[in-house]
Amino acid sequence: MRFLRTPDDRFAALPGWPYAPHYCEIDDGEGGRLRMHFVDEGPPGAAPVLLLHGEPTWSYLYRKMIPGLVAAGHRVIAPDLIGFGRSDKPTARSDYRYSRHVAWVEQLVTALDLRRATFFGQDWGSLVGLAVVARHEDRFDRIVMANGALPDPRKMERLMAVTLASSPDPGAFSRWQAYAAAATELDIAALCAGGFDEIARGMTVPISAAEAAAYAAPFPDASYQAGALVFPALGMPQAPDDDVLQVFMATWDVLEHWQKPFLCLYGKADPVIGHFDQIFLERVPGTRGLPHQVFPDAGHFIQEHEPAALVAAIDALVRAG
Repeated sequence: MRFLRTPDDRFAALPGWPYAPHYCEIDDGEGGRLRMHFVDEGPPGAAPVLLLHGEPTWSYLYRKMIPGLVAAGHRVIAPDLIGFGRSDKPTARSDYRYSRHVAWVEQLVTALDLRRATFFGQDWGSLVGLAVVARHEDRFDRIVMANGALPDPRKMERLMAVTLASSPDPGAFSRWQAYAAAATELDIAALCAGGFDEIARGMTVPISAAEAAAYAAPFPDASYQAGALVFPALGMPQAPDDDVLQVFMATWDVLEHWQKPFLCLYGKADPVIGHFDQIFLERVPGTRGLPHQVFPDAGHFIQEHEPAALVAAIDALVRAG
């Protein structure tokens, strides 16, 4: 598998990002090796909080949450998915499959031997991370979903009904998929700084120009962007042997019996998955009796809108046992 590695100087002096890099070598699934980057902050012996980003961001998305979690005494693990951040970037779009991302993150979790962990997922970080949690239930004590989702091919009618009834813009995700599919390069800084509004309101984040540039730092040019360009399409099989739908269903088979805490924290201005908490609340037993929260003005990248509230909710859930 051919890949590119973003030069280190691209990550120098990024605003709000003082963290030393850590790396894990993983099997690429084709007999080669890839390097996955992760942030590892806080007391090494503390129960870890695993923060997983989505598309087209990287662990920089958690820069406003990491300090608060560390100050509260938690160990924070924030990886960059393969193709993003400081992680290696395979250059062929065909290299990227949902099930491969699950396997790559799974290798990181087992290599670090994470136990008593809290999983926090948003966007594609939730789809990937929930499958990892389902395969390693004994390593995770609780789940926090913040503008995350997980489709179930057996229940798509219910998902569509919730989307049509609750999303402020039900066609937003389809437009984003079409935009990414037609693109040969994404101007990620421009998207984060306001360009998402041209596709779907509720996706733009309230950040400075320097922070928007930091989101684009992992991608010196379009050759590094195969993962970012293909990610919006990963919810459907990318090859004849791609078992994405089977992984979705197997994960739901676990979640429908999940009794451990499962907390939902959702920004309702998000047109893509701001309504998906309804699905989890209906189907996951571990959601019952928990202090779920909604944020009417927070959008898709809720980590930028409500970092302090997210930190407080995670900390309270962990301390509750």
